[in-house]
Amino acid sequence: MILALYYLSLFEKVFLTILLSSIIGFERELNRKGAGLRTHILVSVGSALIVLTSFHVFDTYRDVTVIDPTRMIAGVVTGIGFLCAGTIIRGGDNITGLTTAASLWIVSCIGMAVGAGLFVAAIFVTLVVFFVLIGVGSIERIYNDKNKVRRPKHGN
Repeated sequence: MILALYYLSLFEKVFLTILLSSIIGFERELNRKGAGLRTHILVSVGSALIVLTSFHVFDTYRDVTVIDPTRMIAGVVTGIGFLCAGTIIRGGDNITGLTTAASLWIVSCIGMAVGAGLFVAAIFVTLVVFFVLIGVGSIERIYNDKNKVRRPKHGN
């Protein structure tokens, strides 16, 4: 019975991770960005899995040897940095991919939060990110059009 509850908890965490990262990935997909729905889901689920694995390894071997569960998690942060850097493209004065890189980074963080059981924080951050992508982008466009702001082009 306890094992069944453990697996149910794992499934719930993975499902929530997929749901939350889908919200952000779907917005990127609608705007035809290079990293869309599938990429955001994969990054988030992978990050959640690393956290779950790290906690499992810690629980399994903590009485056998000294284990730091945060080491694997720190590796995710480094790895995601490399992945995000690959989405940023610079051509002359134009820089594209910054917002997509940031969204990949944040879905990784959301996945790690869900894996660690911080559901409320993960849900809240997902809503904030979605608002920023949808709402703040619209506000920026309106402001720039109204004030004829000319900046070097930088895409998402």
